[in-house]
Amino acid sequence: MQHAGGSPLPPPHQPGQGPHAGRASTAQHPGPPPGASRGTGPVPPPPPVPGFPAPSGGPLPPAPQQPPQPPGPPHAPAVPAPDTTGHVPLPPGGPVGVPATGVPATGPAAAAVPDPTTTTLAVLLIGPAGAGKTSVARYWADHRHVPTAHISLDDVREWVRSGFSDPRSGWNENSEAQYRLARRTCGFAARNFLANGISCILDDAVFPDRPVVGLGGWKRHVGPGLLPVVLLPGLDVVLERNAERTGNRRLTDEEVARIHGRMAGWYGSGLPIIDNSQLDVPGTAQVLDEVLARAIASPLSW
Repeated sequence: MQHAGGSPLPPPHQPGQGPHAGRASTAQHPGPPPGASRGTGPVPPPPPVPGFPAPSGGPLPPAPQQPPQPPGPPHAPAVPAPDTTGHVPLPPGGPVGVPATGVPATGPAAAAVPDPTTTTLAVLLIGPAGAGKTSVARYWADHRHVPTAHISLDDVREWVRSGFSDPRSGWNENSEAQYRLARRTCGFAARNFLANGISCILDDAVFPDRPVVGLGGWKRHVGPGLLPVVLLPGLDVVLERNAERTGNRRLTDEEVARIHGRMAGWYGSGLPIIDNSQLDVPGTAQVLDEVLARAIASPLSW
């Protein structure tokens, strides 16, 4: 229906509104049908409807006023609480605190040092390709007395299928971007596990000559309580282990030698270093527990 003067169409009809409210009452409560005899007897008036004129013409008491309801979808989706993943909220800032500070490893206070085999820890295992990081990390996580997760950077990096930037084909900005993305993803996963009481061990080939991207990045992603440990066997051992690899994990001998040479920069850095040239995987995991016990007793400043 168009109104004179070009005024907009009225809003949808609401009970008790508009100039034709009385007609709505007639439509909802019809009287005798047209042509019916009016002499057959009185027709009872329709029941009164709040907000409409009374059939007798007398006023009705005003209907109770209802507070206006704000418009909105009838089934608005619930908004999740911020910064939560799973059932435990992620702590703000640096989520991983240092397990212990300034506690001597021996003496009367030695009993206060947390047991690394039963303490919730975040460990970063560093080493060149072929050092045995993944094997040791997986074994260490499998044999702990508390829930522990193993997070492999290479596994997460290879989640990218179409468009995967293989560094063996040449290092470029896409390779760099995918490594950074994988590290952030691993760091978020580690925070989520730790917030839910699950230890985690991460492995990555972190270079000492790139502190901002490598070790500093992991510290930002996980927190100041992250415990870095370096696995650095001899070059001949690394070359032999790399030769047994297949797929994206196998590198050329030249590349392995170059990476191993750069990893030598960890000597003198203050980080604990394990030479596992003569150790099998269980033996290396046992030494790792000993190194972590010392790191908890005397935290490193890195």
